[in-house]
Amino acid sequence: MRVERARYFLAAVETGSLRAAAARCGVSQPALGQQIALLEEELDVVLLTRSRHGVRPTPAGQALIEPLRRLVAAEEAVRESAMESSGTYRGRVQIGGVTVTVETIIAPVVGRLRQYHPGLRFAVREGASAAVEADVLDGALDFGVVTMPAGPPAPGLRRIPLISAPVGAYVPTDHPLAGRDQIQWRDLATWPIVTMRAGTVMWETLHRHVPAPDVVVQAMSARTVKVMVGQGAGVGILARFDTSADIADVVWLPLSDAEPVHLCLTQRQDSRPSPSALIVRRLIRARAGELVVS
Repeated sequence: MRVERARYFLAAVETGSLRAAAARCGVSQPALGQQIALLEEELDVVLLTRSRHGVRPTPAGQALIEPLRRLVAAEEAVRESAMESSGTYRGRVQIGGVTVTVETIIAPVVGRLRQYHPGLRFAVREGASAAVEADVLDGALDFGVVTMPAGPPAPGLRRIPLISAPVGAYVPTDHPLAGRDQIQWRDLATWPIVTMRAGTVMWETLHRHVPAPDVVVQAMSARTVKVMVGQGAGVGILARFDTSADIADVVWLPLSDAEPVHLCLTQRQDSRPSPSALIVRRLIRARAGELVVS
């Protein structure tokens, strides 16, 4: 059984849509549907029920979700073990990331690489998600760790989900909104806004939901957003990846009508990663799995 078919099935279950699963996996919807059908044929069981509202697992499919997840994880573990035993952790790996992924995921991985794989070299390039994906597609980067854009990946790119976080607003503790348990986008229409710079996923999300927002600060990092909020510049719009817990006198309020933000690993669909790139990618996925977003 091809493990990639298990990946496609799991993506369909997690997204509830063949179209969304295909976009996530970087393949066409017909190709993904065909591979899931072949998996059903191999297992001699119907895995998904399809309707105009999307897809959901059948009872048999539900029972197979965890075994198939273990299968996918086992394949990755075998690859990692094989590389470790062959001593191939050498070479140079080029990684791209947005500020939040550089701070929360890539930086800790770099530390581990320096400690456990001193023969492996790396270069990290920080930029907006769209710029990172363009560099991955051009071959300038081995892969990127980005905030997943709303649209599908460019032809030739594949996105692998890592972790999601809710979107909300940071406000000073004495702000009129601070006493609420949650807020909605419409509550932000009259307040000055501090958020990430133009071209980022957070900027696009804000402008999709708030007509002509009064953006007073376009920041380069989540920490800058929180510092500016703490100094009274405005209401900060961010996903809740806690990169600066030491910023005092600000509170975070969830936006009840906001979709979560997803972080993903992006790579070329036709790439053949080097052993060194594979171990870095494996460590990044492991690091993402350690993060708890509440």
